[in-house]
Amino acid sequence: QVQLQESGPGLVKSSQTLSLTCTVSGGSITTNYYYWSWIRQPPGKGLEWIGYIDYSGSTDYSPSLKSRTAISRDTSKNQFTLQLSSVTPEDSAVYYCACSKAYNINYYPRRSDYDYWGQGTLVTVSS
Repeated sequence: QVQLQESGPGLVKSSQTLSLTCTVSGGSITTNYYYWSWIRQPPGKGLEWIGYIDYSGSTDYSPSLKSRTAISRDTSKNQFTLQLSSVTPEDSAVYYCACSKAYNINYYPRRSDYDYWGQGTLVTVSS
C-alpha cells in the first residue's frame, strides 16, 4: 500500500517561497506510469491541482500557477518537493500530495481522481 506524507513549514511570509516535501513509502516514485501531484484546498473552497512530476521525472503545471511553481524529486529518498514562489495570503490552503496510477489531469479534481493521498498539511501565508 502506497503511503504519502507531506512535511514543511506551516507558516510562510508573503513574497517568500513555500516549500513542501512529500515522502513516499510502500512504493517507488519511479514506478512506470505513476503520476505524483500536488493539490491544494483553500479554506471553504474546492480542490485545485498545482502540478505533477511523473515516473520519468517529467513535470507539468497548472497554467494559473506555472510561473511560480517548481516540482522536483529525490529518487534516493523517494521524495518529491513543491516550491511555490512569491506567495500571498491567497496561497493559504491545505496542501496535499497525491498519486494517480495513470495520466489524469483535472484542474479541479475530485478525491476519487487519485489512488493515494497524503493527509494534507495546512500552510498559512501571513501578510
